[in-house]
Amino acid sequence: VQLQASGGGLVQAGGSLRLSCAASGRTFSTYAMGWFRQAPGKEREFVAAIKWSGGSTYYADSVKGRFTVSRDNAKTTVYLQMNSLKPEDTAVYYCAHNMRGILSTIMTFSSYGYWGQGTLVTVSS
Repeated sequence: VQLQASGGGLVQAGGSLRLSCAASGRTFSTYAMGWFRQAPGKEREFVAAIKWSGGSTYYADSVKGRFTVSRDNAKTTVYLQMNSLKPEDTAVYYCAHNMRGILSTIMTFSSYGYWGQGTLVTVSS
């Protein structure tokens, strides 16, 4: 599975960005797609995930109500709509592919076997 993320950039606090992640290859094995982020000097953390079948979504508490994850099955693309951005949202955002199929670990870094290259989101105050 190959993942190509795009859509990052510089935005002022309170603004919006939409990230995209196009998947190719053995996408029939997809259980879920996730977004993680890593800020300078910090560990990579879970942001959001969506189950490919059914579309159930899951969010970190820090982004609930501000971020929305969605998918386009036909295009095998996942999106992350980010609204009301805050300076603390500044990070490199990674999309990831999960074929492990265990719901209880959908927010877990180790459940994702394929990763995109990351796209930088910078929120200025």
